[in-house]
Amino acid sequence: MDDTGVVRAPYLSRPLRLEPFRALSLAPSRIGDPTSARLYSRPYRGVTSRISSWLARGDLHEHRDPALYLHEYTAAGITVRGVVGILDVSHRTDGPGQAAVLPHEGVRTAQAEQLASRMRQMRVHPAPILLTYHAPGGVAELLDGVQGTPPDEQYDDHGGQHHRVWAITDEELIEQLRAAWAGQQALIADGHHRYAAYAALQGPADPGDAAATDFGLAMLIDQDDTPLQLGAIHRVLTGVNLRDLRAAAESVGAGWTAGGRETALGRLGPGVIVVSDGRGWATLEVDGTDTPATGDVGYLHDRVLPELRRQPSRVLHAHQVDAALKRARPGRDVAVLLAAPTFDTILSSASVGQLLPEKATSFQPKPHPGVLIRLLDAARLEKSRP
Repeated sequence: MDDTGVVRAPYLSRPLRLEPFRALSLAPSRIGDPTSARLYSRPYRGVTSRISSWLARGDLHEHRDPALYLHEYTAAGITVRGVVGILDVSHRTDGPGQAAVLPHEGVRTAQAEQLASRMRQMRVHPAPILLTYHAPGGVAELLDGVQGTPPDEQYDDHGGQHHRVWAITDEELIEQLRAAWAGQQALIADGHHRYAAYAALQGPADPGDAAATDFGLAMLIDQDDTPLQLGAIHRVLTGVNLRDLRAAAESVGAGWTAGGRETALGRLGPGVIVVSDGRGWATLEVDGTDTPATGDVGYLHDRVLPELRRQPSRVLHAHQVDAALKRARPGRDVAVLLAAPTFDTILSSASVGQLLPEKATSFQPKPHPGVLIRLLDAARLEKSRP
């Protein structure tokens, strides 16, 4: 991996493979509790011993058999279900055409390397990365069949999310899912840096468990079944004024319409970006003849911002309109409000190898960590038991 700046994580080649594993789970009262993070605190080489202690006192439990797990969770009234297993990361390809997994954002090499180092010492994947895709026909019906039986686990966690988990151990069903997934492409919704860390660690593991790092924990979600919701992430350009931003926008053919707050916010949507310094308001209409595959956020970063007379000293990010506007200052800092991209816009750009700018997407809701955990070295756990 390049040791400078932001890079694309490696492409994994097809088939898309999600395999059974034997999971650990935190006790429901521990899931969604911020204090549970101390299980993975320094020293990282002590995590396996800590896991043994938590198992002994009932804060963790082991699932009986290797399985794929159907995990359904409900947060803020939104229910999502997906299959959790271990993703094969052992095969590479050069481009997106034959890729099983598509990154849509770059990763910071230093952050990915730090995560890889931590995983190497901890020997555990605390939570799955989230992958989403358009499932082929029949997959939803297979999962409906699983959900027609009582769940193996059902509870509300410490943070208020509701969870139901089914262990899928039937070999015939697992083979049907393998066949359905093999030719698919999945988009990374959450966990780009963990995915990059999986790829960096892939290869020989400790003696006796050589295949451990050929797999990484992942959850596969059908975007047509129980979709993750896409939210906008707005920008604040520090050290930029509206006059310079207008000049940059008009130089690349974007429309610029000054107006009041209500008029501008009422026009916010695909192809229309709202800008304000807290006093002045305007809309920036994307040039439809020059829209990149990365959509409005790509147009802003790749077309407009490079034309600024002076580049922003910082680009800040905010998930809420009000949070972005609070940082705007007349003549000094400009809030840039964007509509949420669509899933298909993101998938289309990723499928041709185009990366979105950093923090371009927000997939929600995410499950609290700890529902399903992967320990890389089961044998080491046995040796560390008190």
